[in-house]
Amino acid sequence: MRITSLFLSLLFVSPLLAATEPTPTTPVERGRYLIAISGCNDCHTAGYIARSGKVPESEWLIGDTMSWSGPWGTTYAANLRLRLAEMDLATWKTFARNAVLRPPMPYWALNHMTDDDLEAIWAFTRSLGKAGVPAPAALPPGVDPPLPAFSLHLPPAPASAGK
Repeated sequence: MRITSLFLSLLFVSPLLAATEPTPTTPVERGRYLIAISGCNDCHTAGYIARSGKVPESEWLIGDTMSWSGPWGTTYAANLRLRLAEMDLATWKTFARNAVLRPPMPYWALNHMTDDDLEAIWAFTRSLGKAGVPAPAALPPGVDPPLPAFSLHLPPAPASAGK
């Protein structure tokens, strides 16, 4: 009976333990993990989506010239390596907690990150060092962006039920 229980434990639990990623132990490792899983690279690392995430870490977070266009105008993903290099930790945390940014940036996710998350992202991003150039300036609605561009065409907002 004991052998059967041990066998079943090894059969079902061992693969789960083997598949578990090691827990990041330093702020830089945790920051690397958070950047990798949270979608930051999708926009802030040039070619990340097109290359299925196979972009060397040395190219992460330098922004992109691909534009994101919609009713708000046109935005570009910021070069986070330059932006965070200009901020001390307290400034970064204040920025992250209060940011209201243009689409498609999900700033509300940034607003809700824990202090540990923000500290880790700051530490990792700064560990990469400065690289690249600042993102192009945003364009107002009605101005066609240069290519490459992602253009979002939305239907009119639904009428409010409370009117």
